[in-house]
Amino acid sequence: MNGECLMMSDKNNIQAKSFAFSVRIVKLYQFLSKEHKEYVLSKQLLRSGTSVGANVNEAQAAQTKADFVSKMSIASKEAREAKYWLDLLSETQYLNKNEPHVQSLLEQSEELIKILTSIVKTAQQNLKNEK
Repeated sequence: MNGECLMMSDKNNIQAKSFAFSVRIVKLYQFLSKEHKEYVLSKQLLRSGTSVGANVNEAQAAQTKADFVSKMSIASKEAREAKYWLDLLSETQYLNKNEPHVQSLLEQSEELIKILTSIVKTAQQNLKNEK
């Protein structure tokens, strides 16, 4: 399987994974604001966590390969930011990182970061090879 086919399958995979992550982030925001009356940190998480999927989705309609790389790079940064907020919410006891659903969400954020980093590196290399 060549790099472009792999990138395409990763791209489709990342679209579904980032959407699923966004759904979980929205539900977590609802929980944090309702049960803990926590609005500041959870709003930051909501923004970054849903931005991952939004940027992945925008990348699907990129006008150029450089635009694709840019949108996926933003998605990668947003995934890292979401992971930061999840870690902070855990360390401040808004979330219990020993609970399976919290562990799963942290793992899901790590997986997104790894996939997005791989996609960006591959796309950047392909772009460089075309020049």
